[in-house]
Amino acid sequence: MSGSIVNSPEGKSTRNYSTDDSSANWVSHNSGCSELSLSARVEALLFVSPSPVAIGQLANALHESSRKIDAALAELNEQYAGRGIRIQHHAGKIQLTSAPEAAGDVERFLNLESTFRLTSAALEVMAIIVYQQPITRPQIDAIRGVNSDSVLRTLTRYCLIEEIGRSPGPGRPILYSVTPDFLQHFGLNSIEELPPLGLEVAAATKSLVALESNDESGE
Repeated sequence: MSGSIVNSPEGKSTRNYSTDDSSANWVSHNSGCSELSLSARVEALLFVSPSPVAIGQLANALHESSRKIDAALAELNEQYAGRGIRIQHHAGKIQLTSAPEAAGDVERFLNLESTFRLTSAALEVMAIIVYQQPITRPQIDAIRGVNSDSVLRTLTRYCLIEEIGRSPGPGRPILYSVTPDFLQHFGLNSIEELPPLGLEVAAATKSLVALESNDESGE
């Protein structure tokens, strides 16, 4: 920024300021965000967020209504079809993730271990949790008829399930729920993509086995 001294009609000296090219470029660069579409602005926030965010957080940050944020997310979902990025919905929050179909490429690029295979017992417990969450270990044991401590520890270690609190019942047992990693492992964008099943454990387990097989084959 530069300035010059001029005389006013009243004979007083005043300073006029002019903006140099670099300052003008700075203003132009920082005002460019207003030219982005709402979906692009939402995408930017999801990209930099270190953890899943609620729609309300996005609405507050962008000074827009939740309805408009929902519409922007729907637009992004359409744009991501057939691409390597997905919007994952879980527990009322959303985040950007890599497409499940690209899991093999991502693992090789990041030198990650190959995707683990779950045992039949682990799949059975996962099926119970995902369809009945939040649920306690005693409730899981009652459905399976056997102790599930070891399986729950394994699923927790793999970050497929997590402790989300305690039941108000006797002994206040731990409540379990699935995690966003569960969705990634089975190639899902949200829990709503699971087939609607009730308490039939065998059918639920068979459904997860099919999802796991399809995800690994890239279908």
